[in-house]
Parts: sequence; C-alpha cells; structure tokens
Amino acid sequence: MFDLLIKNGKLITGEKVEVAIKDGVIVSVDTAIESAAKEVIDLAGEHYVSAGWIDDHVHCYEKMTLYYDYPDKIGVTKGVTTVIDAGTTGAENIGDFYELTKKVKTNVYALINISKWGIVEQDELADLTKIQADLVHDRLAQLPQFIVGIKARMSKTVVGENGITPLELAKNIQRENDDLPLMIHIGSAPPELQEVLTLLDKGDVLTHCFNGKPNGILNKDTDEIKDFARAAYDKGIVFDIGHGTDSFNFHVAEVALNEGIKATSISTDIYHHNRESGPVYDLSTTMEKLRVVGYSWEEILDKVTAVPADSFNLAKKGQLAAGFDADLTIFDLANGEKTLTDSNGFTRTAKELIKPVKTIIGGTVYDN
Repeated sequence: MFDLLIKNGKLITGEKVEVAIKDGVIVSVDTAIESAAKEVIDLAGEHYVSAGWIDDHVHCYEKMTLYYDYPDKIGVTKGVTTVIDAGTTGAENIGDFYELTKKVKTNVYALINISKWGIVEQDELADLTKIQADLVHDRLAQLPQFIVGIKARMSKTVVGENGITPLELAKNIQRENDDLPLMIHIGSAPPELQEVLTLLDKGDVLTHCFNGKPNGILNKDTDEIKDFARAAYDKGIVFDIGHGTDSFNFHVAEVALNEGIKATSISTDIYHHNRESGPVYDLSTTMEKLRVVGYSWEEILDKVTAVPADSFNLAKKGQLAAGFDADLTIFDLANGEKTLTDSNGFTRTAKELIKPVKTIIGGTVYDN
C-alpha cells in the first residue's frame, strides 16, 4: 500500500499524470495507477503537478541583520520545496544555521560564504583575513549533507579595494575541495565583469545575470550583449537569475533572449524585505516575469527543478520520477492580469499567472 497517491493530475504539457509515494520517495509515475493508498488526493484534472520547485538563491538565516528570512516563509508556503541559502553564513556561523534548519518543513541547503562570518556586513570581502581556506574545508567536512557549494560576492561594495583577489581565493578553495559548485554574485565594478568571467569555468554559477547595471552583460551603447558575456555563456557558465532588490531588468533579459541567451536557472535572491515590499515577493512571481519575457512554461519549470538540482548535485531532487524524493509542487495556471515590476522600476503585464495549490515535501502535504 502506498502512503500517498495523487490522482488525475496534469503535467505542464497537458498529459495526465498520477504519482505514488511511499516512505518519502516517489515509487511510480504513470498516466494511471490503480492501487490502494493511505491518502489519496484527486486533482480531478484541474491542477498541474511538477517536481518540487527549487530556489537556488535565497537568504534565510534568521539571526542575520542585513539579509535574512525564515525558510518556511519563502519555501513551503510559496510552493517551494527546497531552498539554497546563497552565502548568508560563513565557517563561523553556518553550523548554527544548520541546527535551525532542522526545525523547518522546507528542505534547506547552503552555500558557504568564503568570508568566515558571511554577510554580517556589506563589505565582507574587504578584509582578506576573513577568508580562511582551512576553516571552509573543516566545515565542508563536518556538514557535507548541508553545504552544497561556496559563494563569493564580487562587487565593489563587497570587495572594497581587493579587486579580483577574493575570486582567485574562492577558485583556489573550490579546487582544493573536489571542485564544489561555486556561485559568484556580480554587481558594480571594480572588479570588471570581464575580469570575473575570465576566471570562471564551465558549471560555475553567475548569479544576477540580467541585472541592469553598467557592469552587467548588456552594452548600453549598442543595446547588445557584450561579446565576452556571450563567450562565457557559450563556455557553459551557468547564468542564474538571482532577481533580488537590485538585480533583474526586463530589458536586459529581453535583449538576451532575442540574441539566443536564456537564463540557465531561475532564482529569487529573496529575503524578508524584498519578499514583503517587492519587487520579488516569491518564486512564482519571478517565474511569471520570465514568462512575460518570452520563456515557455515548460522551460521555466525545468529551470526551477532539474537545472538547480543538477547545478548543486542534489541527486534525488528535481525530477518527477520513480526513485526521487517525494517533493512535488501542485499548481494552477490561470488567465488574468498582474503588473510585474523589475528591480529598476520598469513594468510588464502578465496575462498568465502561476499559483501554487499544494506543496509536498518528503511525502507530507501542505496546503498553500
């Protein structure tokens, strides 16, 4: 007998789907499953089912003062089954963060900031003595089930007078620790974006890829994507949205799409302020923005499920398939009208809205 059976759901393609779950694992996915279950949810052909949504750039260590939130306020209540905290904590406080995450419903993982206290101050990489590779290595060894990569924020307000040096140190740490995933935040220069991209390798994650800043991927004189940014994209550097308060611009995303450059993954860079006051609000709103830009729903869902799971080696997540964790998002697509605002105050009107209905994490069902 199954623990949970989801009947008469729809894939985003419109195909019928049913899902059987036992002991927190998906055991069968088919068009029809005839078997007994302790709990049955009949979607009556009205709701869509996907693998659980993953937001690979959030800030949810509640003890911070600059950027913080609570995992369940940005996770399970928003249709998101898994969040990856992107460097809020460093080697000195990531253990405490891990203990807090044991008490929440949402799956939480973390990227460890190369600065040992994380983002306690805006300029955490201005003091190179805070970058201690041995401490990072020790925490990776202690918390392999929690830490899925490393993070360095490479913008002027963060690195101070240190230029590209923190990134060089981050790459050294990456190489010394089995080439763990590395996420790099970009913003205002120095360092120059070209200098940053030169040091990145295939599979490294460039977050805030469509920001509207002069040091971004768009050449504002020609209104074209800079050649070196295209080369980085073609090399296989992961272009991650990382919307945030200051880091997503509709026009940049539209120009990139017209030139054949799509975000590899979709994330929010959410924390309490931009969740409560915008422009982020939640992952579904960010997904709606990419739909307005011109992405299909099929690829949008892929970029919040399979792609982030692959980028950060979450081997049992991101797929609606037997053997994967029983993390699912049940949602609706509806016609409507909603004004969407980017980080620079520009707006677009969404005509298709996506709304989570139920979030299933480890086989446990939560209503949205």
